[in-house]
Amino acid sequence: MKSLIDKQIVLGSKSPRRSQLLTEAGFNFEVRIQDIDEDFDPNMPVLEVAEDLAKRKAEALLDTLADNEVLITADSVVILDGIIYNKPANYDEGILMLAKLSHSTHTVATGVCIKSKTKSISFTVTTMVTFDTISKSEMDYYLVNHKPYDKAGGYGIQDWIGLCKVASIHGNYSNVMGLPIREVYQALMTF
Repeated sequence: MKSLIDKQIVLGSKSPRRSQLLTEAGFNFEVRIQDIDEDFDPNMPVLEVAEDLAKRKAEALLDTLADNEVLITADSVVILDGIIYNKPANYDEGILMLAKLSHSTHTVATGVCIKSKTKSISFTVTTMVTFDTISKSEMDYYLVNHKPYDKAGGYGIQDWIGLCKVASIHGNYSNVMGLPIREVYQALMTF
């Protein structure tokens, strides 16, 4: 299929959800990854963390880019009450995260960096997600059956919890999945 974007796109992410979103949006792309240290300065404002990480991921891949390639990197964080909830390390952390997110509204911030050898832009997109109350048995069911240990905040909007426990979403849905496709498309059209 011919893409509307006439650029050689490289996705700098091993996230299957980001690949899925780009594919569903009609992008032709290659995946290229370079692991980076994802620690961040705890004094950095929480809404700047995702974009900073996206820029660091792009910088790590810059030397691999050909002259005609455009790189997309991204990072998503879940923020509640000024605290970032990363990927849960285990079941107990997953329970603690879901308990915090239950019956509350949190922010998903995705930072995106689009970079070529000669140009770079970055931005952050935020989406507000409100959960219904999630019971202990529902948390257990979710963690055991969906194993969201590779997801910021310990959940995936596209699976059971998104279908059954999200009361509302204000903003971009694909942003909550890990890549704000609308904004990425608009940025690429003028890049």
